[in-house]
Amino acid sequence: MNTEELDLASTVLEKLKVDRWKNFSHSTSEDLVAVETPVAIEYNGISHAVMLASPANLRDFALGFSLTEGIIKHVDEMYDCEVVHQQDGIVVKAAISSKRFVELKDRRRNLTGRTGCGLCGVETIEQAVRHHEPVVHRNLVSEALLSQGMQKMQDLQPMHKSCGATHAAAWMDLDGQIICVREDVGRHNALDKLIGNLSYWGRDFSQGVALITSRASYEMVQKCAAMGIGFIAAISAPTSLAARLAKDSGVTLVGYMREQSYVAYSHPERIVKE
Repeated sequence: MNTEELDLASTVLEKLKVDRWKNFSHSTSEDLVAVETPVAIEYNGISHAVMLASPANLRDFALGFSLTEGIIKHVDEMYDCEVVHQQDGIVVKAAISSKRFVELKDRRRNLTGRTGCGLCGVETIEQAVRHHEPVVHRNLVSEALLSQGMQKMQDLQPMHKSCGATHAAAWMDLDGQIICVREDVGRHNALDKLIGNLSYWGRDFSQGVALITSRASYEMVQKCAAMGIGFIAAISAPTSLAARLAKDSGVTLVGYMREQSYVAYSHPERIVKE
């Protein structure tokens, strides 16, 4: 491991003593497992949500979550972000604009006293199934680049190499370069971390592809559509609602991405055939 990977390992991986059986023969050894910890996000001192996540790249996570969930509309509406480690978890303290904070408090007030909500922070089907303006993505991407990008991403996942228990989300530009990879025990968290990092650097979301090592669930497509990401390639399958949202939002959604095969579930016209 290089220095960066060692620093990451000390944060997100933990050694456990384990018992192993192979060919009915017993042995004891150490195993690396992914650290999973409660992460609370606060806005202007008020707790909003607690999620289980990998304790790395949490500023990226807070910004990406805030943008994809519509809590803020622009990067400059988050003024500060502090990561505070506590005994039983981590608190990410975000300072956002007064306008967005008032909107967030109104949203929370409307939910007071309600129970049985299946999606965090929503009370109606209309709020759960959000509709976005069609994504503007006029660029074409070749089959070869998609395949190569997925293979390159696998080599840039130190957590997964060490423990096999994490998801990743990566950004590939139109030249096939992997710009950023983020890993997490949760697939949504990995995508939020990726989007947060790219947003910090002002990346143009119409100029690349989001690669994910999970199924393409509705929330994953929704987060991408909210940011103007017009191309998603997943290593696994989508859900029906995800495929429908991708079609309606102008997002090219590819599943079962392998070295020589894939399935296009929406807008295949952006894929250049070899």
